[in-house]
Amino acid sequence: MYGCFIRRTYDGDRVKVDVLVVGAGAAGLMCAITAGQRGRRVLVLDHANKPGKKILMSGGGRCNFTNLGVTPAQYLSANPHFAKSALARYTPTDFIALVEKHRIAYHEKELGQLFCDESSKLIVRMLLDECAAANVLIETSCAVAKVRKTDEGFSVLTAKGEVHAQSLVIASGGLSIPSMGATGFGYELARQFDHNVLATRAGLVPLTLSGKHQEHYQDLAGMALPIAEARVGKRSFRAGLLFTHRGISGPSILQISSYWQPGDELRMDLSPEQDIGDWLVAQRAARPAAELRNVLGDLLPKRLAQRLCELWLGSKPMRQYRDAELQDMGARLHDWPIVASGTEGYRTAEVTLGGVDTDGLSSSTMQSKLIPGLYFIGEVVDVTGWLGGYNFQWAWASGRAAGEAV
Repeated sequence: MYGCFIRRTYDGDRVKVDVLVVGAGAAGLMCAITAGQRGRRVLVLDHANKPGKKILMSGGGRCNFTNLGVTPAQYLSANPHFAKSALARYTPTDFIALVEKHRIAYHEKELGQLFCDESSKLIVRMLLDECAAANVLIETSCAVAKVRKTDEGFSVLTAKGEVHAQSLVIASGGLSIPSMGATGFGYELARQFDHNVLATRAGLVPLTLSGKHQEHYQDLAGMALPIAEARVGKRSFRAGLLFTHRGISGPSILQISSYWQPGDELRMDLSPEQDIGDWLVAQRAARPAAELRNVLGDLLPKRLAQRLCELWLGSKPMRQYRDAELQDMGARLHDWPIVASGTEGYRTAEVTLGGVDTDGLSSSTMQSKLIPGLYFIGEVVDVTGWLGGYNFQWAWASGRAAGEAV
């Protein structure tokens, strides 16, 4: 039922709807479904050639569609309280019920993360089926050229004609992954209507190294630690670490990247589940003739252990180390500095930090406090979740909140 509305209906007369949603991603589709179920006439526009493109590629193609542990604490925003209302009124349990209604098999991978057993296509199909049941119409490959406020609502000039709507919902996403069509449309429109837009930057993104810091680790590209802990200030995340040709990645780095900014000190615990100092002391007793680099190679990936010893730790037979030296070495490996120079940017970022200032929006409805009938939902708003299904839950919850109000 998408890609046909304006071609079928627009013949020189103005198309009129109750609700126009710009953006056919997670938030936009959820908003459209909710509004349509209330009997509102809803049209969804998207400049992309098909709806739900970001959903399709998420979670390695299996869509990490929510997280069982969602609380407002997992979200970054200039106003940390803003997300509370929407998240409380539409919970992971609510979305799981919708998934189960459509008989989509899913599983918990780790840390409360829920994935489809099969394909993310099933989530998109579910949303489109719900749209069809609610008489929501979707028009793809249809960019918005101009938006104007009118006495009756909004006049929206598109590539396929003019649409008039009582309510306008901006669900156009952020700047992350421009290869999939991400644009700054939502921010530009917010500014057009005098909304403040907070500075944006890439979030949930690999970090880059440069100069000698890159040279030290560059040939370790592809090597991973299953568990490491990344720390910036008082914030830390324990998950996998991956060395890349340009720097470091993996879940622990993606998580901390949302808190790291150039100049911040990044520290890594290379073995957070093992007291390295005590382990080294025990290894000296068990293997006194073994070289340190070979012993560390049993705890860390061998190539990493070799590199650490070559450049910083040195390597002697274990019998030649005193307890204090081994404990000091362990402390260093639990607090290892890695000097990042930047991020991979929006090209590979999963989300965009910053965006439409929540001070200008109602936390219960997502409606503009400045322009009645105008709503902002999903990633375009200054609410950004952790890795692991949190951003999808914000999309569902904010879309639901707006859909109940339009």
